Amino acid sequence: MNAAALQERLQRALGAEFELLRPLGQGGMATVFLAREAALNRLVAIKVLDPELGASPVFRSRFQREAEMAASLQHPNVVPIHRVGAAGELSYIVMSYV
Repeated sequence: MNAAALQERLQRALGAEFELLRPLGQGGMATVFLAREAALNRLVAIKVLDPELGASPVFRSRFQREAEMAASLQHPNVVPIHRVGAAGELSYIVMSYV
């Protein structure tokens, strides 16, 4: 799925809680978007698992473990995780934007 279509789909899933601004990068399994969190008026990065991979329980579990591992670490070189979520086949991680 291209980044524009994924951005539109993710924006619908997140509703007014986050405003997706633009893609930051894309890899083999996920795309990262710059977003504004409405409640705190801050910029965040949202990493979303490719929806085709998100249909697989194996990949969703792997993505969840990645979020848990990163959230358990506190180090200046590790981006803080704010939350993890899912909407349909979209799994995402909300993290600090650096």
